[in-house]
Amino acid sequence: MRPRWPRRVFAQVLLVHLLIITGVAGLAAGLFLAPLGAQLDEQAERRALSIAQATAAQPDLAHDLLAGRPAPDGPVQAGAERIRLATGASYVVIVDTRGIRYSHTTPSRIGGRVSSDPGPALSGREWTGIGRGTLGRSARGKVPLRDDEGAVVGAVSVGIAYDNVHALLVRAVPGILLYAGAALAAGALAAVVVSRRLRKRTHGIELTEISALLNEREAMLHGIREGVVALDRRGRVRLVNDEAQRLLGLGPDAIGQPLDTVLPPGRTTDVLAGRVTGTDLLTVRDGRVLVANRMDTADGGTVATLRDRTELEQLRRELDGTRGLTDALRAQDHEHANRLHTLLGLLELGLYEEAAEFVAEVTGAHRATAEQVTERVRDPVVSALLVGKSAVAAERGVALRVSPDSRLPDRVVDARDVVTVLGNLVDNALDAAAAGPRGESWPEPGAGPRDEPRDEPWVEVDLRAAGSAVVLRVSDNGPGIPEAARELVFTDGWSTKESSPHRRRGLGLALVRRLAERYGGTARSAEREGGGAVFTVELPEALNHLEGVKR
Repeated sequence: MRPRWPRRVFAQVLLVHLLIITGVAGLAAGLFLAPLGAQLDEQAERRALSIAQATAAQPDLAHDLLAGRPAPDGPVQAGAERIRLATGASYVVIVDTRGIRYSHTTPSRIGGRVSSDPGPALSGREWTGIGRGTLGRSARGKVPLRDDEGAVVGAVSVGIAYDNVHALLVRAVPGILLYAGAALAAGALAAVVVSRRLRKRTHGIELTEISALLNEREAMLHGIREGVVALDRRGRVRLVNDEAQRLLGLGPDAIGQPLDTVLPPGRTTDVLAGRVTGTDLLTVRDGRVLVANRMDTADGGTVATLRDRTELEQLRRELDGTRGLTDALRAQDHEHANRLHTLLGLLELGLYEEAAEFVAEVTGAHRATAEQVTERVRDPVVSALLVGKSAVAAERGVALRVSPDSRLPDRVVDARDVVTVLGNLVDNALDAAAAGPRGESWPEPGAGPRDEPRDEPWVEVDLRAAGSAVVLRVSDNGPGIPEAARELVFTDGWSTKESSPHRRRGLGLALVRRLAERYGGTARSAEREGGGAVFTVELPEALNHLEGVKR
């Protein structure tokens, strides 16, 4: 049966590691054994040469060679055998200049000519090598034999049996294999540890499943309508999907950079970095209302999700305005019914002139209010907002008036931005004015008089054009804003009012400042002379330069 390749990632990694370690261990053993044989040969040759040099250095050897004849019982043979036995050499052969042996391990060969060429040594040079002679293969060393005057009178040849050299190599093989086996075992153990760790990290999934999961992850991250930002343990961005790039204004180059580098300081950065804790945290980024949530990962990083609630927040504000108008219409309907009853009574009593005067007075007051607003504020959208807010203010017992000096021409570039700024400022001013100078609510009708009289609550709107800029100023006679909180009121999520489960506070003024900064203007708060607060917003380039031109 053909072996099957494992499908699990950790099994594949383990098998590949074992194959690599086995191959590396075998290659290392072979690479070590190959030069070891050459080193042993070289050592044997050097040993043979050293014995030959020591033999040739004997003081009486050259004299005995010249004085006598080759004989088995001669002094040259005796000296050579003594050296051979002492050094463990295979042979020590001494020859004259003719190549005749004066010594040999086999005495019968003395007097005969050597089988190998003694020419290099007889010419005065030392020689080493591996060769085969009458005694078999051996590592040889040959040196010239000189007399007292330095003349070459013969040669000394020493051999080391090559079987001994091979035996050394064979004896070294088990140790090398033992070291290789130990390295193989250590590598296998490391491969097992790595594979188990990989198995734990990959949850035992297959390699094809990893590719499929990666494709699904990419499709999911870039297809959902929620922004996803992943940070590592050092606070660097390691993932940002398409929606997060759109919501935060980031580019693909943000990957790998610290979050504080790619985003400016502010609440959005603090929320994503974890410096602000909680769930469903609200923040404003470039005029968008975002809801952020964070979750820590096992490797010390975090994943933050962002939801765009801008449209929902706008719908909520429109719903609040509709509810306010509904309440105002309900109150006007009740008031209208009372006026009709009054008018009916006057007619039944025959007081026709008084009835006509009463109708003229009532209709004239409402018409005068609308005419005053439209005369000073020519933009129809902004003037309609003020007329609607007047009805809401009247229902809450607050007088909403437009400053006599207000002048806003019909040249607003984007009336929606002006309505957003003005609507938020008026809503906050109405809440503050209705709360009273000390922060308590104004009495309901019929609740009885207060011990301390106070002025009627009011809100004043001042709209002016300065070239192509619009300056909005909303004042009230409410409790005012402490000096320490005049900048905090423009912070995302900061509010003195309690949040309800279906409504989050602290977004209106943050949106006002973001819109002002988008136009290159400012938004600031201050204390009104005589008590209360005044908010001033400047919107440069909010008006068209040419009269009667709108976009």
